[in-house]
Amino acid sequence: MPQTPPIRDEYEVPLTPLPGLVLERHFTLPQRIWRQGWVRKGAILLLLALVWEAVARWQNNDLLLPTFLQTAQAFAEGIRSGELFGKTWLSLQVLLKAYVLGIVAAFVLTTLAVSTQFGRDLLGTLTSMFNPLPAIALLPIALLWFGLGEGSLIFVLVHSVLWALAVNTYAGFLGVSDTLRMAGRNYGLRGLGFVLQVLVPAALPSILAGLRIGWAFAWRTLIAAELVFGATSGKGGLGWYIFQNRNELYTDKVFAGLAMVILIGLLVENLVFNTLERATVKKWGMQR
Repeated sequence: MPQTPPIRDEYEVPLTPLPGLVLERHFTLPQRIWRQGWVRKGAILLLLALVWEAVARWQNNDLLLPTFLQTAQAFAEGIRSGELFGKTWLSLQVLLKAYVLGIVAAFVLTTLAVSTQFGRDLLGTLTSMFNPLPAIALLPIALLWFGLGEGSLIFVLVHSVLWALAVNTYAGFLGVSDTLRMAGRNYGLRGLGFVLQVLVPAALPSILAGLRIGWAFAWRTLIAAELVFGATSGKGGLGWYIFQNRNELYTDKVFAGLAMVILIGLLVENLVFNTLERATVKKWGMQR
């Protein structure tokens, strides 16, 4: 005969009251200020600037390493004259065109991959071939095909964006649960509608990671390509600005150009990608 488990007597344990216990944590004004992310990041940047200034003054060779104050002065002069802004805008125009083209191409490839077996084979083969290939290595071929100008830059930048975004997007699509997939099919979603309304929202953290990686790859590839030839529509971009000042031994302007490269990266990261994350995946509870 099956044995029944013993029945335990129920009882209550009275809780001891905790009078005077403060449940709220009060922060002082300095603590509240320090809890702001921009304050901590600003403190790190200030510390780096102080270290830079100290090392440059200790080395005492402006040709090799100008001080932070000299670089800041060169940066301010470049902004005031409009030269630094003009070079940066030329580079960003090319980058944005290539970035949009890369996003469209990656979306088409991944949509095809989640829809057909041929698309999966095509994406797997192409990413295995071209993802390990550095974009800057395609620059000589781009110069032969498109000439010295914007077309060559766009070609290598699309290569930088396409494969990183396609790999991350497809990995995100594969990670979407079967429950969500079946729910979408029960609503009659098929093809592009299924991808846009089910797969893309569910895989958005991976897609945003791919967008971040693609942006970083494209930005540094653009600067490297402009350091090689840099002419777009008869004018040079930010990389060409750095290269020319290096030839003329204006090291402070070289560092000013590098500072602009870093500044653009910080602005895009904090104003674009972080804002997009807060409005989507963090708001939806998909990311901490």
